[in-house]
Amino acid sequence: MSKHTILCVDDEIDNVEALERLFRKKYTVLKATSGKQALEVLDQHRGPLALIITDQRMPEMTGVEFLEKTLESYPETIRILLTGYTDLESIITAVNKGQIFRYLTKPWDPVDLSNTVDHAVERFELGQQLKTRNSELAKALEELKSLDVAKSNFMILINHELKTPLTSILSFSALLSESSLADEDKLMVNRISRSADRLKSLVDDVLLIVRAETNQLKIDVQNVAFSEFDELPKEVVNLLNQKQLKVTNDISPSGVMADVRLVKQVMQRLIHNAAKFGQENSAIEVKVIADGKVARFAVSNKGPHLSTRVIDKIMKPFYIDEDVMHHSTGTGLGLTICQAILKAHSSQLQFDNTDQGVTVFFELPLANP
Repeated sequence: MSKHTILCVDDEIDNVEALERLFRKKYTVLKATSGKQALEVLDQHRGPLALIITDQRMPEMTGVEFLEKTLESYPETIRILLTGYTDLESIITAVNKGQIFRYLTKPWDPVDLSNTVDHAVERFELGQQLKTRNSELAKALEELKSLDVAKSNFMILINHELKTPLTSILSFSALLSESSLADEDKLMVNRISRSADRLKSLVDDVLLIVRAETNQLKIDVQNVAFSEFDELPKEVVNLLNQKQLKVTNDISPSGVMADVRLVKQVMQRLIHNAAKFGQENSAIEVKVIADGKVARFAVSNKGPHLSTRVIDKIMKPFYIDEDVMHHSTGTGLGLTICQAILKAHSSQLQFDNTDQGVTVFFELPLANP
């Protein structure tokens, strides 16, 4: 590790040499016998300067005047003033104009001076580290700003460059399905339609997440009382039937402040998630119960408990708790979308392992608590 550089200034050459002998083992020492000469030394110096030690009473230029001239070129350098005078006015001037770290009276105590210099250099090191960290933070901030711009551009790309041709595919496949086609042709058109629907669903999901992450998700908050969540997507109904799962509702019609459409989407996704991981021939319980100033929306399924590690994983985008190489379905965005919607409502998903399985819930403020 290279030595830090310090500058010693005193119009008495013996004092300068004494300072050099005291510090040359630990530091690279620059010397000057006047303020003018010290400025010339600094003009020739390249690289950081950790510390300046200067006498106050010098001909032509006082120590404070010299230190004041170094502030612009070396703003981060620590400054120590040596003086044989202790009048209050000189000290105040030194602090205000020279920005000194400490002043010491002559004759100095070598131990005290050494300790003071070590502390001053440590302070300089901390300042350099802080400067580096600030620079790194500034760079990270710029990268985040660039990322936000990229997200916005991505939204534009999805909205136009992907959704426009996708709309054409869906429209023409719908027209084809109404035409007189051979059985094999109908099969191919149906597969095109299903794939296009899956792609549209993925595009819409990703777009919702990006909107939420860029604080562009618009919510229409109203006073609403939910009474049921039976309008489930076809794929959820099919999964419930396949696993012979029954959905039971225990809904207290309490008015909450929320976006009806988005909250219904959250509940549909939570029911879908419960159906995927719930035990066959069991029940999925949907509850909305007023509790104090909030209403708790909960979906419970019978099945294995979730560890903290698994919860962390399934909350990450694109995590699929299945073997992707064995034709797993889904994109792993369901809970991420729920969390994004709830974040816009100042809420969040929470998990609770119960005696029989797992409950996922969130809370919304009551309209009239």
